[in-house]
Amino acid sequence: MTQTITKDTLFQPAPTRAQSKADLTNSTARAIIKAETDAREAKTLRLKQARLEMEARRPAPVPAKAAKSRAPKAAAKKNRRPAGRRAA
Repeated sequence: MTQTITKDTLFQPAPTRAQSKADLTNSTARAIIKAETDAREAKTLRLKQARLEMEARRPAPVPAKAAKSRAPKAAAKKNRRPAGRRAA
């Protein structure tokens, strides 16, 4: 026995049944949450690597030509009928 005997190591209070069940539930829940977190982070890293590889293989996009500006639509608005009136 390499552990020195003191009042704290010799007489350790036994946990109550409710405390031990709560500790077991807590440790199990934490283990499940950690496993889910690790799986999510691994998936995120894998998807990020795949996206970066795909972007590296894709050629650079060619800049699009600027669209020609159209004539103002003032003339088209002038010929429209006012709202609410019907042609008889």
